[in-house]
Amino acid sequence: MIVKRWTKEAILEKLWKKIGQKKPLTFASCGTGLVAKLLEKAGYDCVNTFSGGRLRSDGWGSMSMLWPILDSNAQMLETTGRDVITAIKGDAFVCAMINANDPLRDMHVILEQLKAMGVICVCNIPSIGDYDKDSHIYQVLVQSGITLENEIEMLKLAKEMGFVTATMPYNLEDSIKIVKEAQPHIFCFHAGTTKGGLIGFDTPYTIEDTARRTREVFNEVIKIKKDLILLTHGASLVTPEDGQYILDNTDSHGLWTGSATERIPIEKAVLEVAGKFVNLKMK
Repeated sequence: MIVKRWTKEAILEKLWKKIGQKKPLTFASCGTGLVAKLLEKAGYDCVNTFSGGRLRSDGWGSMSMLWPILDSNAQMLETTGRDVITAIKGDAFVCAMINANDPLRDMHVILEQLKAMGVICVCNIPSIGDYDKDSHIYQVLVQSGITLENEIEMLKLAKEMGFVTATMPYNLEDSIKIVKEAQPHIFCFHAGTTKGGLIGFDTPYTIEDTARRTREVFNEVIKIKKDLILLTHGASLVTPEDGQYILDNTDSHGLWTGSATERIPIEKAVLEVAGKFVNLKMK
């Protein structure tokens, strides 16, 4: 197996060319090589690997990665190097999601490992930003040294090392801070855990709310960095129709899906076909 190598320049050229052609960018998180292969075959630009993707493929909600049940970076590295990047042809590039708050790993080492695998794009997920700032757990974690600053430093280091950097903040405050300090190439507003399916989050946000909140954040971050590539993820962005609504009602250059193109379609397809087998009749 020989993995195709992308460069930072080739990735950015590809993305900006599509934007210039008014074709939406498509990124998707996944936890298995099969899903990665299918996403690439469908025409996706980027497949993303992270510990939550593996958990989601095992039947758990992706945000269960926030609970201390695993070594998230070890799982991301294994999924990336053994399952995903070797399953695709290389038409899509891989973006690896790094836990920059890992106290047992040097970010230089993780980035070099990813580069050796053929990955040249990274993002800061899981993130401390998913916790409410006025919550007890957020305050305890920050006091323990788990901070947004560590994520920003990882993104800055990755950029210095020649990576394409992406970020997925959950709120306006963190969005402004990360864009100001890390100057990422790609900004994706994380509107919340995706609703729907067997284990989807019961989000209070409608697709109209999701678009409105996305616009509000985009309006601020684009003032800081004019050449940001803008993407949208999560909450009520579940169906292709939802995606079209986002594209029609925001300045988003594309969509970053996860459960919407992995967990939910798999649930529907398996239930439908398996249900038909269950209901077959003996003669």
